[in-house]
Amino acid sequence: MLKLFLLCTLAVLSRADIGEEDDVLVLKKSNFEEALKAHPNILVEFYAPWCGHCKALVPEYAKAASMLKAEGSEIRLAKVDATEEADLAQEYGVRGYPTIKFFKGGDKESPKEYSAGRQADDIVNWLKKRTGPAATTLGEVAEAESMIAHNEVAVIGFFKDVESEGAKAFLNAAEAVDDVPFGITSNDAVYSKFEVSKDGVVLFKKFDEGRNTFDGELSKADLLAFIKANQLPLVIEFTEQTAPKIFGGEIKSHILMFVPKAADDFADKMVEFKKASEGFKGKILFIFIDSEVDDNQRILEFFGLKKEECPAIRLITLEDEMTKYRPESEAITADNIVAFCTLFTEGKLKPHLMSQDIPEDWDKNPVRVLVGKNFEEVVFDSKKNVFVEFYAPWCGHCKQLDPIWTKLGEKYQDSADIVVAKMDSTANEIETVKVHSFPTLKFFPAGDEHKVVDYNGERTLEGFTKFLESGGKDGGAPAGEEGEEDDGIDTLQLCLHDRLNR
Repeated sequence: MLKLFLLCTLAVLSRADIGEEDDVLVLKKSNFEEALKAHPNILVEFYAPWCGHCKALVPEYAKAASMLKAEGSEIRLAKVDATEEADLAQEYGVRGYPTIKFFKGGDKESPKEYSAGRQADDIVNWLKKRTGPAATTLGEVAEAESMIAHNEVAVIGFFKDVESEGAKAFLNAAEAVDDVPFGITSNDAVYSKFEVSKDGVVLFKKFDEGRNTFDGELSKADLLAFIKANQLPLVIEFTEQTAPKIFGGEIKSHILMFVPKAADDFADKMVEFKKASEGFKGKILFIFIDSEVDDNQRILEFFGLKKEECPAIRLITLEDEMTKYRPESEAITADNIVAFCTLFTEGKLKPHLMSQDIPEDWDKNPVRVLVGKNFEEVVFDSKKNVFVEFYAPWCGHCKQLDPIWTKLGEKYQDSADIVVAKMDSTANEIETVKVHSFPTLKFFPAGDEHKVVDYNGERTLEGFTKFLESGGKDGGAPAGEEGEEDDGIDTLQLCLHDRLNR
C-alpha cells in the first residue's frame, strides 16, 4: 500500500509540475511529454523573453487560452522559453521567434506549423478548424447570431439540402480556410432572419459593407476567391496582428500609404485613399503604415523612405520577384492614386529602382563600394572578375562576414583581374539582379556574356579564395539554381514580414 501511495503521489506531483500563467501552460523538457499526454491537442509557442514580437503576442495568446478554457474546450495553449529549453527548441526545429506548433492527438513527431493571424480570434478559429468540423451546423438563429457577433469575419452557407453538390463545395472551401469560421444551416428561421431567399453563401464582417453575398457557380475555387477578396477591409493597417493576413493572402499587389497617424490631416488622407481603393477590390490591396512607429522604420528603409518624407505612396508586387513602383506625383488624392494604380494594372509603369550617389572614394579601399549608378559599369567590365556582397547595414550575418570580406579584398587589392566589392541593397536596387536574402554573394566572371554565379560555399577566407582561384566553379552555382539553404536574413521576411518570424 505504501508503494502504491508513493507512486500515486509522484504521478500527482508530476502533473502538478505543469504550471500555468494566464491560462497558458508553462512547459519545459521535463514536463513536455506529460503535457502532451494530459492534453492531446495543444498549441505550443516557442519564445524568447527578449523578443519584441513574442511580447506583443502575450495578451492575444493569453486571451485565446482563456476563451477556449471558458468554452470547456479540451484544446490548451502552452509556451516554452526556447532560450532556457534549447534542446527542446532544437528538437522541433525552432529557428526564429515566436515559433508556434500544434500537437494534435498527442502526436509529438510531426506537429503542424501554426499559419494564421496573431489575434485571439484567429488562434481560436484555426484550432477549432484543426480539431472540429470544417463548418459548424447552425440549427437556430441564436447560434448564427453568436457566430457573427463573436468574429470579425464569418461565412455562412445556406443550404436546404446539406448533401447537395453546392453544400459539398462549400464544405470543401471551408476545409481550406484556416482563419475564418464557417457555419452551415438549413433552418428556415435563419434564412428569414438574414433575408436569404435561396441557397447560397454570405460573408458577414464588421467593416465596410457589413456583408457580401456570393454570386456565381458554387465551386471550391470560386468560393475561395470570393472569401479572399472580401475578408479584408478595403483599407487595412499594417500591424503585428494584420501582417499574416496581408502577406498570406492571395492578393500580391500592394499599395502602401506611409503616413503619421497623429498628423492633423490623417483622416483626410484616409478618405482619399479609401475612395481610390473601391475600384481595385480583389486586384490591389490598400495598406497604410504609421510612419512614426519605431517598428516600421525598417519598412520605410526598404522603400528608400525616411519618416520626414511621409506621407508617401509606394506600390509593390510580391510575386516570385519583388518589384517596387513610385508615383510621379506625391500629392495624395483619390484621382492621383486611381491613375497610378490604373497604369500599374495596364502594365505601363516602370519599376522604381533606388540608388545612392557614387562615393568619391568608392574604389580607394580594398573592397570597392558599388551603388545602383555604377553597378553595371563595374561588374560587367569584360576584363574583370567581380565578386560582390549584397548586404544590409543592420544584418547580423553581414556584420559577422565583414572582417572576412575585408581580408578577401586586401588579398586581391592589387590583382589585375579580380575585384572584391560590396553593395548596400537596402539603398540600391538593380533590375538585372534580384536579392532575396542578406548577405547574398554573387560572382560576375570576365567576358561579354554578363554571366552571374551564385556563391554557395563556406563563408571563410579559404572558401572564398578557392572559389575565386577556380574561376567561380568551386562553391558556385549558376544564378537561380538552388544551392544550400541560406542562413541569411530574407529581405521580405525582415523588411515586411519581420514581425512574425524573427
